[in-house]
Amino acid sequence: MSRELVLAPWSSRFHGPGMEEGPDAVAAALGRNGGQRVGFDLDATPVQALGAGLPALADAVRGAADPLALLGECTLAPAVTAGLRGSHPDLALVWIDAHGDLNTPETTPSGNVHGMPLAAALGLCGSFSRDGLRLPAVEPERVALVGVRSLDPGERSLVRELGVAVYTISDLDRRGMEPVIVEALERVAGGSFVHVSVDMDVVDPEVAPGVGDPVRGGLSFREVHLALELVAEAGVLEALDLVEVNPIHDHENRTAGLAVELAASAFGVKIL
Repeated sequence: MSRELVLAPWSSRFHGPGMEEGPDAVAAALGRNGGQRVGFDLDATPVQALGAGLPALADAVRGAADPLALLGECTLAPAVTAGLRGSHPDLALVWIDAHGDLNTPETTPSGNVHGMPLAAALGLCGSFSRDGLRLPAVEPERVALVGVRSLDPGERSLVRELGVAVYTISDLDRRGMEPVIVEALERVAGGSFVHVSVDMDVVDPEVAPGVGDPVRGGLSFREVHLALELVAEAGVLEALDLVEVNPIHDHENRTAGLAVELAASAFGVKIL
């Protein structure tokens, strides 16, 4: 894969330590050294760390050719979208995740930024706003959330209010992966460039045990591969990020290895 690698090894540690080590684990499984490494202060509070780190991550993505971003946790993903928005004003976002990540400071049950990144990308979390980070980074009608199987009450209300396209795990069970992904891309993209963010917890923990917040009943190995194969076939992928690999919880680097395989599928590697 010739994509330019961007690493952001940070997590809030809300679900315990380990995800800050995920980007290096995936890079090692990929067999890649180097790339752009965005420094985050792991000893600072989340607000302090994100204040300096998010604009730096947006800058790194902005200057990267066809970026593949390896992020400690999904809190960092809005900076990837923001970094792409300058050159692609009609950028669309496909968020593949077990969770909605649509809480705001007003609706969050936990108060943790870890549950807010998609809302932040939509410009709904003032705590994320800072110089060098353009938010909102995407419009609601250009967002699709795929694979979700856990939504808080405030997130459900926001989905209805904004009209974000949401495809739950039940939709995938009933309709199948192919029609859902095709519809999601048609709805949000319409031929524009797409940023795809993949939280590895969308995959069932039996397949991907090394994640930060596992939820049973996730996508199978083949389902998640098919989702990204369909993205590749559509020819609209501008950037991919892979988030929330936790080597501490992983078994023999299975989840990091799966992340590499998913990147290959997203970038068009085929059996034949």
